[in-house]
Amino acid sequence: MSTTIPTSQSPASRAETLPASPDGGVTAAPLEQLPSAATPPSPGVTPVETGERIDVAALGKILDGRWWQLRRAARDLALDPDLQKIESLTMEEHRERVLVQSRRLAAMGLVHRAYPPEVGGKGDPGGNLAGFEELAVLDPSLQIKAGVQWGLFGSAVLHLGNEEHHRRWLPGILDLSVPGCFAMTEIGHGSDVASIATTATYDESTAEFVIHTPITAARKEYIGNAALHGVAAVVFAQLVTKGVNHGVHAFYVPIREERADGEMHFVDGVEGSDDGLKGGLRGVDNGQLWFDHLRVPRTNLLNRYGDVAPDGTYSSPISSPGRRFFTMLGTLVQGRVSLSGAAVSVSKMALAIAVAYGTQRRQFTGADEHSEVVLMDYQQHQRRLLPLLARTYAATFAQNELLDRFDEVFSGRHDSDEHRQDLETLAAAAKPMTTWLALDALQEAREACGGAGYMAENRLVGLRQDMDVYVTFEGDNNVLLQLVGKRLLTDYGREMAKVDIAGAVRYVAARAADMTLHRTPLRRAAQSVLDTGSRARSAGHLRAAETQRELLEDRVESMIAEIATALRPARHASPVEAAALFNAHQHELIEAARSHAELLQWEAFTAALPTVRDPRTREVLTTLRDLYGLTLIEKNLAWYLMNGRISGQRAKTVTSYVDRLLMRLRPHVNDLVAAFGYSPGHLRATIATDVEAERQREAREYFRHQRAVGREPINEKELHASQQRSGLAEPGA
Repeated sequence: MSTTIPTSQSPASRAETLPASPDGGVTAAPLEQLPSAATPPSPGVTPVETGERIDVAALGKILDGRWWQLRRAARDLALDPDLQKIESLTMEEHRERVLVQSRRLAAMGLVHRAYPPEVGGKGDPGGNLAGFEELAVLDPSLQIKAGVQWGLFGSAVLHLGNEEHHRRWLPGILDLSVPGCFAMTEIGHGSDVASIATTATYDESTAEFVIHTPITAARKEYIGNAALHGVAAVVFAQLVTKGVNHGVHAFYVPIREERADGEMHFVDGVEGSDDGLKGGLRGVDNGQLWFDHLRVPRTNLLNRYGDVAPDGTYSSPISSPGRRFFTMLGTLVQGRVSLSGAAVSVSKMALAIAVAYGTQRRQFTGADEHSEVVLMDYQQHQRRLLPLLARTYAATFAQNELLDRFDEVFSGRHDSDEHRQDLETLAAAAKPMTTWLALDALQEAREACGGAGYMAENRLVGLRQDMDVYVTFEGDNNVLLQLVGKRLLTDYGREMAKVDIAGAVRYVAARAADMTLHRTPLRRAAQSVLDTGSRARSAGHLRAAETQRELLEDRVESMIAEIATALRPARHASPVEAAALFNAHQHELIEAARSHAELLQWEAFTAALPTVRDPRTREVLTTLRDLYGLTLIEKNLAWYLMNGRISGQRAKTVTSYVDRLLMRLRPHVNDLVAAFGYSPGHLRATIATDVEAERQREAREYFRHQRAVGREPINEKELHASQQRSGLAEPGA
């Protein structure tokens, strides 16, 4: 049974009060015994409704997706004080607390679902990630600590190792008796994993691999669990045998051992350092690792995709070194998928906090001199938050689709090279969009809450610090979008290759005609004639899903076609010239990939609409989808105008219609965030409770009473105005 700790207890003592089992582990209540959050009421002041309310409970279930029960069970762990983040802890206290919390997660079996039943899991990869994404609600440090242990270290052994490796190492990994590291990133290479410089050279005379860090740039850096807690690591290194480098492979490497003094020390041949205080995620003990001719047995090579015989002969089921490399890394795609989902969860939390405050807080009088205006009623406040709300809904539906695809591949139902490549591309597109969304949502929410948003108790600044690194680990966002862009170019090239000569001629002619049409006033003139001066007709055209899809798709397809045409000379150029040509178009490629990722989110949002049974809810969600689509078009209006895709008249309509959509959504904003399923107990932000609404009620009642009993002082401005009207005041006084 878990211990409930009064909020007045000191942070240091709270970090030590998770209950211990007789064997020194941590006990925990089963998930079904933990407090469950019913669908929370709309926080704060309920706005005046125009029409029927949406079905919050049904919408919440759709948002939570296929594994909604597991997701909510994991989310509700945040209601337990022992699993919550304490902002005031020191780095050392936070690290220790997160380690104890991680042991508790292990005892509950919450993080084992992705593993096969024969090693103690549930064989449920999709359900596992659905629950894992919600751990950010507890503490992003706890989520990342769990991700390192079971999502990276353990998964590398599971997916890259053999059955003997599973039998030897997975039990200790699963129960956290063997905390581990995922030692891939090097300080000198970052996202360029193929170029890492750590070597694993096979010694036939001893049947051992010699792990070595030849230069400072090859030190493993930013490695979770490396500073304090890790006792083993999966180390990625260049495998060299018989004088041939066979590329990057993974090795199971012990890094610490207990010695006579009862303390853990690095084993001989391993050294490391503590990264110390970071901008966020202070509960994760990141550090450096490096190796001085460390010897490990030949059998410590995780050999699913590449093996070395006792005599040093290398073999692999995949003959192509490049394909082998990407296949090995592809088994670890769940890191990107899970980070994407966690970022969506944090975006929801940020908006839930900001909307709760924005619908309670009043500032400046409006038409009624005795009543201040609710922040959410200001157009600019709506402009700040509602497009982010639309982006978050789009990201949520896209993440649900991504999770389904992940489960299809890793459950084995649709596990093929083609499906894995598609999954990798989708994950590479999703993770940049959602992690950037989280930072945008947290920053805008912080500013929208004023000084209250800057208080640590309201969580926005702490979450912003923790989420900052999400945009660069598991692949820098721009690097990932470049991968997506290259895939788009590859697919474009394959489609063109299927076209015969006559077809190619027709395509080029059609393309030329299309460009001529769009780059002349013809199309824009046609739009103006169609609109005939009517903004309603312009808006009606833009509101249609077919129009939004056409505009979003056309931008992606046109950009890719233009880049492909520009890069065509690279096929016959020297390597230096080809690299320079690609570099000259790198930004355009990344922008095309970003537009493609936005299109995927719009399509996911659109595909989700028919699943909503309640007509009113579907109507409101369609409006929210339109807001997402039109703000994307508004953001890129310059491109659409320059390329003749839209007339000036219709371009003006975009912004005015966005403003109309904001007004339509305003009455439903509380219900839309309530559907996220985060109660005040989950958010743990003072301003997300009714505290501000109560202050406002008290203030309004106080001033109303003052006026009623005649105690309200006379306003100087009103006095002067009255005197001037009666002719008593001096001119200019």
